[in-house]
Amino acid sequence: MNKEIIVSIKNLTKTFAGHTVLENLNFDIYKNTITTILGFSGAGKSTLLKHILGLLKPTAGEISVLGKNISEMSSFETREFRQNFGMLFQYAALFDSFTAFENTAFPLREFTKLSELEIHKQVTELLLSVNLQEIAFNKLPSELSGGMRKRVGLARALALSPQIILYDEPTTGLDPITTRMVNELIKSTALKHKERGLTSIVISHDVRATLEISDYVAFLDHGKIIEYLPAVEFANSDNPLVKSFINL
Repeated sequence: MNKEIIVSIKNLTKTFAGHTVLENLNFDIYKNTITTILGFSGAGKSTLLKHILGLLKPTAGEISVLGKNISEMSSFETREFRQNFGMLFQYAALFDSFTAFENTAFPLREFTKLSELEIHKQVTELLLSVNLQEIAFNKLPSELSGGMRKRVGLARALALSPQIILYDEPTTGLDPITTRMVNELIKSTALKHKERGLTSIVISHDVRATLEISDYVAFLDHGKIIEYLPAVEFANSDNPLVKSFINL
């Protein structure tokens, strides 16, 4: 059975002031999978993520998301289309003056016409689904641990029931115990939303976490995809650069 393609990248090239950051990328991301874009710092991972979100336009090539060429959309169309995405930022990027509950409610208040009663019910379900205890619902981000902030960020990212969720370096700066918790959260979130076909895209340089949680791994180096395989095959790659990266 053919897998449904959610993101299709064809001959994608991006240059800034004559400097090539992404060079002729070609690969597809499939529905209902966790796909990690792995690579060293400066490899072009964040630039690729911005293209998937439509924040940057390709210098050449194209990128289609959910069957639509995102690089051909107007600014208004792109803003509307981004409601198909959820985003967990590197440091959660919560609003400092909002409680955990208010942070999670924000997209529902901004983009839906739900009543406050409906929002309260949905936010409560979201926060509980990411294993945040009710005692933390009314705490500000400064009163939460790093792991708890990640949980709130994930609940907010899921608020509009996105078809794609993006994780930007989700374990950077975290201790080993919190790192494991975040990895388990990514896996459990994908499993909980499997029936509706949630697709997860992770940007990472953490090879151990990548191999634990991913279905597919794309290795990006100096703007080029040098390996793209199912995670089990990637772990046994014969590519010298991949092997050295895995063994770091």
